[in-house]
Amino acid sequence: MPLSRVTKLYAVEDCKIYPLLSDPEGGTPEYGTGIDVPGIKSMEISGDVEVKELRGDNGLLDSDAAISNISVSYPHAKLSLDVLAALVESTVTTSGATPAQKVSWSLKRGAKPLPYKLVGKTPTSGGDLVGGDVHFSLFKCVMSSFPGLGLAEEDYRTIENEARCVPLISTGEWIDVDINETAVPILTEAP
Repeated sequence: MPLSRVTKLYAVEDCKIYPLLSDPEGGTPEYGTGIDVPGIKSMEISGDVEVKELRGDNGLLDSDAAISNISVSYPHAKLSLDVLAALVESTVTTSGATPAQKVSWSLKRGAKPLPYKLVGKTPTSGGDLVGGDVHFSLFKCVMSSFPGLGLAEEDYRTIENEARCVPLISTGEWIDVDINETAVPILTEAP
């Protein structure tokens, strides 16, 4: 029996960022090692469609449309300096020795957003199939707003990330949705 093309979507269990190392025209994209997005809370994908109308003879003669933008928002519950370094040109350094160790993220003037792949998945049985899952992959994302960092009075602070997604130059891939009959973990090495 063929796998259904229809499923429910329940919850988000895991999400990883893969730095895009190269995207050669007519070649194969190359990604770095996956970085866990800790405490992923949601993954919302949206887009815009630009519609052009051809008018004449006092009426509508034709209409055409094109997807002009895909964006993703993925808030997460824990701060990860490695995620920040994957989003924008910056450095993470470790210094000191116990009991005075320190890990620092440093952003300097002129830093530019970096491209990356984003993959998120439902928990096992987050779709209609018992034992299956659903994966969303966005192949080339670039930060579209600065991550929501900081602290909150008497509450946890959620890190807010938003990105604009564009098709890969090498393959044209933009977004994939995979319904898996058997749950598949998001691998550390880019698929």
